[in-house]
Amino acid sequence: MDISIVVPLYNEDESLPELLAWIDRVMKEHQFSYEAILVDDGSKDTSWEVINQLQAIYSTVRGIKFRRNYGKSAALFCGFEAAKGDVVITMDADLQDSPDEIPELYRMVKEENYDIVSGWKQKRYDPITKTIPSKFFNRTARAVSGIRLHDFNCGLKAYNCQVIKSIEVYGEMHRYIPILAKEAGFTRIGEKVVQHQERKYGVTKFGLSRFVNGFLDLLSISFMTRFGKKPMHFFGLLGSFMFAIGFLSSAWIGVQKLVSMSHGVKAPLVTDSPYFYIALTTMIIGTQMILTGFVAELVSRSSTDRNLYQIDKEI
Repeated sequence: MDISIVVPLYNEDESLPELLAWIDRVMKEHQFSYEAILVDDGSKDTSWEVINQLQAIYSTVRGIKFRRNYGKSAALFCGFEAAKGDVVITMDADLQDSPDEIPELYRMVKEENYDIVSGWKQKRYDPITKTIPSKFFNRTARAVSGIRLHDFNCGLKAYNCQVIKSIEVYGEMHRYIPILAKEAGFTRIGEKVVQHQERKYGVTKFGLSRFVNGFLDLLSISFMTRFGKKPMHFFGLLGSFMFAIGFLSSAWIGVQKLVSMSHGVKAPLVTDSPYFYIALTTMIIGTQMILTGFVAELVSRSSTDRNLYQIDKEI
């Protein structure tokens, strides 16, 4: 199979028929063999009923329905697991991503040997509450990861199938799949300017919480990519540094006391100095961080249910 198109969706019943007709037309024009995997992320509207109707019309449609809303990362994870195409395309269901971009994305992966080709929505039709946080996160993600992409969060992306079978998307990490892929050794990451369209149906699902979550996710992904398999290198180094500062400070206070006593000067007790307690606290915190490193080493990468989702139905 040439292409697997993974479409995560939540309450998008109005746009699905038009999207599938558009995808099918483009695939037939370019004679691609394909499948469209629609992942219903616990929609409360009639999205699942629409998917069933579309499957009766298009034999290429496959559907996955969650019992509840897990989030976009969970939908992509299950879609990636089900995908069988040589190239996997992801796109949103709201008609803001154009299926006309698929042939060129496919060509860049197959002929130019990119591992990932990410869309770049140069001209956007999103509200300012969405564009400003996006610019902030993209700039920060570029600085942290070293990946020169303008739009990490663009839903329209193309992947070599080996990429999506080698990475694990969980939590809210879908924004940073290129970073996960780079960590897994897939370094040929390209970008293509894509057409972005105004939302035709419904309203955006973007909220203020995603602004906060995005920042926290970036901190998480930065830590995991550097120290996910060696947390002791982070906690141990920082803990050792703090312990050393506290220990040396305590020793310096003690030396000052001894020097004063050798000169016959009556000095206050060591415990009378506030600096002694600051140094002692620093040593305790350093010890705790080292112990945290040991615990983190024990639990690192050992979770067995991180990507366990209750799927209600499948087509």
